[in-house]
Amino acid sequence: MKLVRGEDRKSLRLSCLLGATALACLAGLVVPPAPTFAQDTGGFGDTVSPNAQMLIEADTLIYDNERNTVTADGAVQIDYDGNRLVADRVIYDRSTNRLIAEGGVEIIDKDGNRITSDRIDVTDDFRDGFVEALRVETPDKTYFAANSAQREDGERTTFNQAVYTACEPCEDKPEKAPIWRIKGRKIVWDGKKKTVTFYGARFELFGMPIAYLPYFVTADPTVKRKSGFLIPSVSFSDYRGTGVKVPYYFALSPTYDLTVSPTYYANQGFMAEAEWRQRFNNGEYSITIAGISQRDPGAFPSSRVDSTVTRRGMVGTKGAFTINPRWTFGWDVLVQSDKNFSATYDIKGFDGAKSSEIFLTGLHDRNYFDLRAYRFFVQESRLDTHSLARSKQQPWVLPTFDYAKTLDEAVFGGELSFDINAQGIYREKLGTTSASRLPAPQGKSGRFTAETEWRRSFITLGGLVLTPSLSARGDGIFTNYSAATQAAISTLGPSDIRSSYQRYMATAGLEARWPILMMTDNSTHIIEPIAQIFVRPDEPYAGTLGIPNEDAQSFVFDATTLFERDKFSGYDRIEGGTRANLGIRYTGTVGDEWAFNALVGQSYHIAGVNSFATPDLVNAGAFSGLESDVSDYVAMVGFSGPHRISMSAGGRFDEKTFEMRRADVKAATQLGPLALTGRYTFIQAQSETDPVTSDTRTYGFDTDRHEVQAGASLKFAEYWKVFGSGTFDLQSSTLIKNTYGFSYDDECFTFRLFVEEKRNRTTKRLTRDFGFNIAFRTIGDFGSSTSDAAQF
Repeated sequence: MKLVRGEDRKSLRLSCLLGATALACLAGLVVPPAPTFAQDTGGFGDTVSPNAQMLIEADTLIYDNERNTVTADGAVQIDYDGNRLVADRVIYDRSTNRLIAEGGVEIIDKDGNRITSDRIDVTDDFRDGFVEALRVETPDKTYFAANSAQREDGERTTFNQAVYTACEPCEDKPEKAPIWRIKGRKIVWDGKKKTVTFYGARFELFGMPIAYLPYFVTADPTVKRKSGFLIPSVSFSDYRGTGVKVPYYFALSPTYDLTVSPTYYANQGFMAEAEWRQRFNNGEYSITIAGISQRDPGAFPSSRVDSTVTRRGMVGTKGAFTINPRWTFGWDVLVQSDKNFSATYDIKGFDGAKSSEIFLTGLHDRNYFDLRAYRFFVQESRLDTHSLARSKQQPWVLPTFDYAKTLDEAVFGGELSFDINAQGIYREKLGTTSASRLPAPQGKSGRFTAETEWRRSFITLGGLVLTPSLSARGDGIFTNYSAATQAAISTLGPSDIRSSYQRYMATAGLEARWPILMMTDNSTHIIEPIAQIFVRPDEPYAGTLGIPNEDAQSFVFDATTLFERDKFSGYDRIEGGTRANLGIRYTGTVGDEWAFNALVGQSYHIAGVNSFATPDLVNAGAFSGLESDVSDYVAMVGFSGPHRISMSAGGRFDEKTFEMRRADVKAATQLGPLALTGRYTFIQAQSETDPVTSDTRTYGFDTDRHEVQAGASLKFAEYWKVFGSGTFDLQSSTLIKNTYGFSYDDECFTFRLFVEEKRNRTTKRLTRDFGFNIAFRTIGDFGSSTSDAAQF
């Protein structure tokens, strides 16, 4: 018998009751979808629309006047405002004002939550009710079940003998225990207080109990944020001792919150830590504060700065704001009591080497603006009196400025661009010097650079591409070196120390490329000879020492820099003299999966003073392969193909003997469940001794560097994987670093266990670290690691 709203009074009465039943079950008797620790959560559907229409279907409608009941029996289905109720039977008792749904009861609300039960019993005002054998499945694949559930006063719902998990049931064996679940003797959902309380909660992993909590409270799923405890964490350290951190989250507002994370260390006592976060429509910022009064500084070795202080702390803040679609302002600043506090106590986001900076960035079309001030930090354990201590050698950069603009309109048929760069440097302490290098001068220095370049390409009838270019650059430089710095510079060689310098450079260039295309049925090949020439005067002040080199210290000549107009990596050095670059480039494809590329070439110093053969404060051009009139050969080759196979190799070779000066080879592939990576790196010693004066000139390493790196991972089961990697120094025959472990990763649970070992190249001293991480979807993650431990 099919009843549709509006047929008669009895049908209308039953329709309203059954529709209300669906609504009541959806709004009042369902279980929260994902009980979690304090975090963002979601809630169930919206209120029912007053204009909603209802469709009711049932095999039989029975009116029992003696018992004063109305029964819909057989394949009962109610569709109401996007919600659906299905049951074998629905009974309304007009004497007790109770409504009962029995037999395969299933409710699907408008948000996709699926609730199943054997029996639902509620009053018609839905303030009180009882549910038997309740099961819930939410759209985000979280599951909840209880032997029974009872609703009281329209606000409190109690679930008895309940289970929660975020793991899908096994299709073949649905009765099998999920990877993890939480069982509770009783769970109370309080709609007024917006909390979910677990009593007698037991964590089970692979069906085995791993933890028990007699009581804990978490957020109501109808609120997005809720104050409460977060997942604790444990750390191990020989110096700090075992540490236990128990964070507490305060949801103070929809736009700001506070996390307090007290940590107890067995050796050093309590450390207080707090993080404040606030979000606005156009950005966000955070402030982190931490401090400790060390109980036993002597637990640290006397050679470490950690052993010299008792009261330690830090304040760190980060922020970024979008002023408008073109402009961004932000900062990342750290202030701490000593140079190693944040690293020693693992303050997240502030440990390790970093820089404090304030920045303003603009980007629009072909214009770029960047203004920032920053200071470099090297968080190190060495005392400042140690010869290798580096923290006070790090500079303040106040400020650095970059501006680049490329005109949209053509100028004489070509492209015209402008670049401006400026920087100011202050360094408190003179850096480590040698007989040939002074990389960190003490004192103040600054530079302003303005540069413009014009380029235009012409294509001849034969396909030859000619690109003439003109560029001009000017630099203004000032220095205010300390007396110690001036003395150190004078010992390195011929010096010209001034308070200010002016440099100018004009360059005329011409590039010729002739791409030759060859095609077959399933392949394409392009061979492209390239020639360049740049004519310019000598580099000003070449051959004398005095101009600082702060941003052009890192210099590598290889195939990627062969065709650069100025091959120095920064603005502090400027290339002079007439130079030609020659090379051949190849690109090709075979079929749909194979791709190839290659480049080989050489550079020639034709006239003037070779900038790479002249000294500066760091010997940036020494051992580069460009210091002679005919450079070393540079080459690179690479390919990629099916099975994620890829390989690339690059190198630099002596122009006379073809002896390898530098090489880097990388390869990777994916063979089903097996992934392999490998890398070989060689850097020839960048040091030599003058046979006359016996002075040593150094740029980089004073011995050859041969390293082989390899990594592999094998997925030996659906969710299981083993992995390992290592770095072997061929020069010293030392396995300097290796890591191995295994992991499990599915849709609801992740576990990772690893061991990492490091060895000193010289002393062979071994440091071994252990770590693990466990993550439960919707609950959180828990991890641990060791440090300063297991040293042999």
